[in-house]
Amino acid sequence: MSAAPTASTAPAALPPEHRRLITLLVVSAFVVILNETIMSVALPELMQDLDIPATTAQWLTTGFLLTMAVVIPITGFLLQRFEIRQVFIAAMTAFTIGTLIAATAPGFAVLLVGRIVQAIGTALMMPLLMTTVMSLVPEVRRGQVMSVISIVISVAPAIGPTISGVVLEVLDWRWMFWLVLPCAVLSLAVGARWVQNVTAPQGAHLDVLSVVLSAIAFSGVVYGLSSIGEAAQGHTPIPPAIPIAVGVVTLALFVRRQLSLGDRALLDLRVFSSPLFCVAALLAGLTMMTLLGALIVLPIYLQDVLDASTLTTGLILLPGGLVMGLLAPFVGRAYDRVGPRPLVLPASLVVIVAMVLLAMVGESTAKGFVIAAHVVLSIGLALMFTPLLTTALGAVPPQRYSHGSAIVSTAQQVAGAAGAAVFITIMTRGATAASDDGAGDVQALAEGVQHAMLAGVVLAVLCAIVAFFLRRPAPPQPPADGPGAPAPDGALTAVAAD
Repeated sequence: MSAAPTASTAPAALPPEHRRLITLLVVSAFVVILNETIMSVALPELMQDLDIPATTAQWLTTGFLLTMAVVIPITGFLLQRFEIRQVFIAAMTAFTIGTLIAATAPGFAVLLVGRIVQAIGTALMMPLLMTTVMSLVPEVRRGQVMSVISIVISVAPAIGPTISGVVLEVLDWRWMFWLVLPCAVLSLAVGARWVQNVTAPQGAHLDVLSVVLSAIAFSGVVYGLSSIGEAAQGHTPIPPAIPIAVGVVTLALFVRRQLSLGDRALLDLRVFSSPLFCVAALLAGLTMMTLLGALIVLPIYLQDVLDASTLTTGLILLPGGLVMGLLAPFVGRAYDRVGPRPLVLPASLVVIVAMVLLAMVGESTAKGFVIAAHVVLSIGLALMFTPLLTTALGAVPPQRYSHGSAIVSTAQQVAGAAGAAVFITIMTRGATAASDDGAGDVQALAEGVQHAMLAGVVLAVLCAIVAFFLRRPAPPQPPADGPGAPAPDGALTAVAAD
């Protein structure tokens, strides 16, 4: 067993140009990921202003998730075929254009187009960021840097409802996009000047059939999962089982196609040959299910049961988001010292406690209790995201970083949609059962929320069980031909100096 790096043998700090590149990518990713949940508390106002029903308004979120699910699987190919500079500019250009379209939308159709174009840029950013970090940052420092990425993945969605709540309290819903637009333009302008071509593009093959199969598979699964909640309320024209079945069958065909293509696969599924990658990716998915499930149910509970305004709802959820951001750097340093299991296993127990507390809420629960429970939940999730992402990507060889990051990002999107569907469905059915037993509307909804949070307890227990199989990934092995061998396909040619 190798000794831990000492002060004399530890790698030097990242070169300034690499730190600047990673910082820019992190800030840009934070801006784009924020838009995943910024619409969560805005839908009621949009329904009134645009005169649309809930089933139509929901497409602003569902369409965003569908686009992400379709585009992310292609990012493995894009990150091999094109340079980082090209992918970054394409991503931020798409996001900026989409934000402008949404900000100027005269009606629902144009707003939906804007959200879809935004999602294209969002889908490109996270795999781009994770692949860059894994390729530029030495293994012994990855925990610290990946902790920053965990802020993007966890904190940005967590504070989305807060930002939208504050904006909607004093401004029109279009300002949610007008306020983001200058940030997007600035990121694009700075990136166009600073981002360097530090990649070695390869002549990667794009299998069109794989693209079609992945689009049908992931969009079918995500759409079906996203519509389960509407189906429970009787608001969807297509039974969710149909798109889910189509998605699952097509996914099986997609997997078979990828395995037959080998090195020419759209998504290199050989990353699943690493048991550690499978465990970490599974845990990351379960964690995202818990996070997004709780984030979609809590605003409903706060507004419809506790009669909180959109501003109050956002402020109640703000402390948890801030806690996740504050803890991330400490978690990264702890991961570099002790590895994943000593962090993830206790964290899953903390999440269990938090979900039990949230399952106790009712009609007369104090808002302070909800804040405290949400902060406890945020602490647990903050201790999990960084170790899981770092472990998952550290378990695959460098030449497959782009595919590993695309697969993890896709799994998180599908898991997030599944979490929202599970929580909403259980909440709706619990509320319906309570109403049938004679409970009033508010009491029935409160009982439905309790049932949904109990599902979170089950997810947290599963995390605790799976966490026992985590371990620290082995350092990447040098190429077989020695230090002078060519860089692996899709790997970054510029690496941090030792």
